[in-house]
Amino acid sequence: MPDITSRKEIEQLMHAFYAKAMTDELIGFYFTSIVPLQLDHHIPIITDFWEGILFGADKYQGNPMKIHEHIHHLAAFKDEHFNRWLLLFCNTTDELFEGENAARIKQRATSIATTMKIKLVYGGISKQTS
Repeated sequence: MPDITSRKEIEQLMHAFYAKAMTDELIGFYFTSIVPLQLDHHIPIITDFWEGILFGADKYQGNPMKIHEHIHHLAAFKDEHFNRWLLLFCNTTDELFEGENAARIKQRATSIATTMKIKLVYGGISKQTS
């Protein structure tokens, strides 16, 4: 099995991951109902993000924490949502790739999910009740 060595492989991973995440019974509604993703728009952006993580590319201009705070206000995240996201992400990576970069992307995904969970679920940013 190949390792992740280019943007093309990151795009492949993102397409495979979102195909699973968007149809998942626990977290799919975040991607289809809460903030419906247009994959043609989202895949290049999220690929920029992960390309920066893996290869140091300086293309991503967003703020992932701010985006997820907004989503959290619309539909509060719980532990189980982050756990499922991470499980799907890591399993999808394992199905397609192996090697140093595959291990690195899973480790970084774990760190990111843990940080967001701590800040959003345990950090006092609660669902807006207006």
